Amino acid sequence: MLTTMNLPLHTSVKYRSWCCYASLSVPQPQAEPQVLNGNLGARVSDRKEIRIGLPSKGRMSADTLELLKNCQLSVKQVNPRQYVAEIPQLSNLEVWFQRPKDIVRKLLSGDLDLGIVGLDTVSEYGQSNEDLIIVHEALEYGDCHLSLAIPQYGIFENVNSLEELANMPQWTEEKPLRVATGFTYLGHKFTKENGLKHVAFSTADGALEAAPAMGIADAILDLVSSGTTLRENNLKEIKGGVVLESQAVLIASRTSMIQRKGVLETTHEMLERLEAHLRAIGQFTVTANMRGSSAEEVAERILSQPSLSGLQGPTVSPVFCKRDGKVTADYYAIVICVPKKALYKSIQQLRAIGGSGVLISPLTYIFDEETPRWRQLLSELGL
Repeated sequence: MLTTMNLPLHTSVKYRSWCCYASLSVPQPQAEPQVLNGNLGARVSDRKEIRIGLPSKGRMSADTLELLKNCQLSVKQVNPRQYVAEIPQLSNLEVWFQRPKDIVRKLLSGDLDLGIVGLDTVSEYGQSNEDLIIVHEALEYGDCHLSLAIPQYGIFENVNSLEELANMPQWTEEKPLRVATGFTYLGHKFTKENGLKHVAFSTADGALEAAPAMGIADAILDLVSSGTTLRENNLKEIKGGVVLESQAVLIASRTSMIQRKGVLETTHEMLERLEAHLRAIGQFTVTANMRGSSAEEVAERILSQPSLSGLQGPTVSPVFCKRDGKVTADYYAIVICVPKKALYKSIQQLRAIGGSGVLISPLTYIFDEETPRWRQLLSELGL
């Protein structure tokens, strides 16, 4: 589903920590978010190259390169120390390796046209800017969630929900709940929307799990995958404390897609390749021979089995052989698409209705007549 960032815009973080109270006035929206390493005044520069930003380090970087490779869009990097590369299959496209937050910032400044980052990064640093469009919201890696976590001990021992945390008498204007996080924009918005009146955020990077034990924070707001690190540091998530579910997404600049030549076409090709590959994951082609009096009779037998319908129905075609000097078609070849979880059951059903010589092969791509996300993107752009 195509998504446009439409959360309310707040002021950017300028200090090490601050408090938010119900009595405070709401900060006035800024015309543009604060952006580093970019020039907001030059929305579309004179450059002719199309640029995509990819994560430069870590698991997100490796998984992104693997996904693109599986889509026949391998990134060619002459020198691993260089921050620029290319994808030979996409002409006039430059690949720039950047920190995820800088990818978002440079999309806003016009220095990049496309990017792949986590939804958490888009939400935190994009801050609802309408120029950012999420072209594909589910690239199926980088899964995690942004969650509030508190100690398992002390005054928090019997606190298991956000409501209970908000109602603790300890939090006052003089002594607010201290939260260490790298997501101050999302944290401020979340606590305001969920009735936590007295909260002080402190910006922090790295091992946030140590902050409560060191006494520099009461709670943390951080990305969680399995939760193992939290448990090993005597922290726990609470009911209602999940701020955002996140995974890798493909994002683009609205301005670039409308005004820069070739960006929309490149976005279209990337979107089609990504969707075709992701749709094919876990799908198998099943081919078998089956005796029958006609293609219709064979198709009727196949469709009587619930696991053999395929994507739109079976493909049935005659298998010709020469017998006694004459060409006959006693067998029919059937081809269906089957998900991995139903593979063995499908084979059993095929055998039960007379199938033989069953061949299995994994699918690489499934191309639709037109991807729904492309139609949604054109609608979003008013094209």
